Amino acid sequence: MSTAEETDGENTPWAEVTPEAARRLLVAAVDAFAERGYHATTTRDIAGRAGMSPAALYIHYKTKEELLHRISRIGHDRALTLLESAADGEGTATERLAGAVRAFVRWHAERHTTARVVQYELDALAEDHRTEIVELRRRSDAAVRRIIGEGVAAGEFDVPDVPGTALAVLSLCIDVARWFNAQGSRTPDEVGELYAGLVLRMVAAER
Repeated sequence: MSTAEETDGENTPWAEVTPEAARRLLVAAVDAFAERGYHATTTRDIAGRAGMSPAALYIHYKTKEELLHRISRIGHDRALTLLESAADGEGTATERLAGAVRAFVRWHAERHTTARVVQYELDALAEDHRTEIVELRRRSDAAVRRIIGEGVAAGEFDVPDVPGTALAVLSLCIDVARWFNAQGSRTPDEVGELYAGLVLRMVAAER
């Protein structure tokens, strides 16, 4: 499945990217980076996938790295929104942690091509862009850590190492992007439910 075919409730993937030519180039870049890796992908590869000339790419993006940064920023913003919404939501810590995992896993399954680029090409970013994305990842970690910490305080969770457990939860969810297959036996919702149960057992929560 290409990123253009992925859906997560949007009618048009990357609809926030305009004009249309810039969106087509970004979609093509996601596919190319996911398939070949950032360093093995050329601007000619990206332009060709978008049905455009290499010169057309530079009208919208100064460099290949700028394309990667735009992809990474949008993806990390979406992930952070999911996790902070769960952390700030109503319900017990158990309910909020399960909800956060379901939403985070579902996004990584539904948008697995995109998520592979967002999560695994961080080191290819320029230093200033990498610093920016690392801060978004820190905030995502903080959201999960807060839910777990509140669960410990409320007596819902038995977790001796809250930071380490939060890291383990995020790593487990992110890895879905690496192996998920849309033609496989489980839907994104089913994987989300499975992982929510695994995480609740990890923190020793009663369901």
